[in-house]
Amino acid sequence: MKFISWNVNGLNACIKKGFKKFFDKAKADYFCIQETKLREPALTFNSENYKSYYCFSDKNGYSGTAIFTKHTPLNMVLGINAPEFDTEGRVITLEYSNFYLINVYIPTSQSGNVREDYRFEWEEKFREYLSALSNKKSLIVCGDFNATHLEIDSKIPKSLTTHGFTDSDRVGFCELLQEIDLLDTYRIVYPNNRNIYTWWPYSQQKRTANAGARLDYFLISEHLKDNLKSASIHSAIEGSDHCPIEIEMDI
Repeated sequence: MKFISWNVNGLNACIKKGFKKFFDKAKADYFCIQETKLREPALTFNSENYKSYYCFSDKNGYSGTAIFTKHTPLNMVLGINAPEFDTEGRVITLEYSNFYLINVYIPTSQSGNVREDYRFEWEEKFREYLSALSNKKSLIVCGDFNATHLEIDSKIPKSLTTHGFTDSDRVGFCELLQEIDLLDTYRIVYPNNRNIYTWWPYSQQKRTANAGARLDYFLISEHLKDNLKSASIHSAIEGSDHCPIEIEMDI
């Protein structure tokens, strides 16, 4: 089965930049997107043969997630069962007979770390949520985690004190991997690849210079390692400040 994840940075804007062309060509079984910035389903996007699941933010033009899939789930859950953190449309979970698919858009600390405490508390609740699910079935977790995993996952200067690159951001991400026994699929397949990123700042032609970071991931339960067939990053696909990522699983 093919899984794709993409932070589209506004679905309606991305549609105008070729989203549907990539969507149709990908022919994914599961197509997960983050930062939809919608208050209602995107009427301009026709996902024929796919079921659509949206999680909206209470705030207009902000956050939001969606999953398009060919496979009807047993159950669908919006949020992480934490009302105080479920107003921004950041998580969708689809349950299947042998796994959960969780699509997530982790909040940023924002410039100057003005939202660092909120992110810390949100991540703690998210880990608790995943831990409970992992006691029942295998996990496939994807999305924009707003954090770099390893030193080789960023060309952004270490001195840059912005979201995704602080020590606390990285520690939170590593704690998630360790506590829930999750593996970074790209690093399973390509443990030493460098200069491969999923996000580039819009300013100063950073994408042209390939001065970016790997903020987007597919994470899988450790015991699913042998089910992973491939992992790829579609760095040539534009339409957002992020690019799509993909895995294929025998599941």
